[in-house]
Amino acid sequence: MTESTVPVNTAPKSDLTTTREESRYLVPPVDIHESDEGLVVVADLPGVEKEGVSVRVENGVLTIQGKSVWKTIGTPILEEFGLMSYFRQFELPGEVDQEKIAGEFKNGVLTLRLPKAEKAKPVWIPVDMK
Repeated sequence: MTESTVPVNTAPKSDLTTTREESRYLVPPVDIHESDEGLVVVADLPGVEKEGVSVRVENGVLTIQGKSVWKTIGTPILEEFGLMSYFRQFELPGEVDQEKIAGEFKNGVLTLRLPKAEKAKPVWIPVDMK
């Protein structure tokens, strides 16, 4: 997977730069692990509630967005702390079966499972030893 969060300014606008809103955001830390079955993406989105998570795949690009919510108690007198939203994009390799991507969000951690397409999985070929 190739990260695509920061577009290159010298190239003409691509699908990656046009999918991003013109606002400030944080880049969430992400771990990506690969196995024979596929990829697992784990993104840390503190301050985001389940309703604020958005994950989509469009034109081979995985987009992760999270809208932070800060609930204050009482009437604020001074506010110097504010949460920003999260945004990150990755170009998916061709072997990912985009129709079977599944996700789970729990305690501010997003876990996505991106299975490999059947044609991309390794096949063990039995060899007859004579």
